[in-house]
Amino acid sequence: MKLSRPARRATLVVHVVGAAGWLGLTLGLLALALTAITTQSPAVVEAAVRSMKIFTDWLVIPLALITLLSGLPLSLGTPWGLAKHRWVYTKFWLTLATTAASAFALRPGVNDSAATVAAGNPITDPSGLIAGPIVSLSAYVFMTVISVLKPWGLTRRGRKQRERKQRGQKQRGQEQRGQKQRGSADKQRASAHKRVDAEDVRQTA
Repeated sequence: MKLSRPARRATLVVHVVGAAGWLGLTLGLLALALTAITTQSPAVVEAAVRSMKIFTDWLVIPLALITLLSGLPLSLGTPWGLAKHRWVYTKFWLTLATTAASAFALRPGVNDSAATVAAGNPITDPSGLIAGPIVSLSAYVFMTVISVLKPWGLTRRGRKQRERKQRGQKQRGQEQRGQKQRGSADKQRASAHKRVDAEDVRQTA
């Protein structure tokens, strides 16, 4: 099923907004995590971690799902396809993996840190607080780069589909040439019949 032009544009806007929001949110989480592990003020640490908890509880998963679910119709409903081009295929699986990591690793880690800080205890493992935003940011930047550059060409399935399409186009072209040749031959026969009829008329006269 192919998307109409208005539907494709609307879905593209949603996808770009979701991806940009996800990227910006990850930058914010990274800044807050750096603040939490470098400051000497317990109040600043608590404020930073609580802010990270709000972001991960309310924004990370919705933006991830918006990006993932809007990307599916953009690939399936356009000539790009989901498994035809390597960059689309890679971006899809990377988006899916990053969404899962955000739900099952990033969010629980931030919640644990928030509970630790709320209990008045210091964060003993700062790497657990900052690793998630760093990995997520690296993945988002990589996906943005391949979305712009579109590298690596076609997948094996994409090459097979292109070959079938080329064979079909070649066959249709041969059929069209054959039809033109038959039409030209019919015209030549009709013209010959007309000349013969004209000669018969002149001889009869």
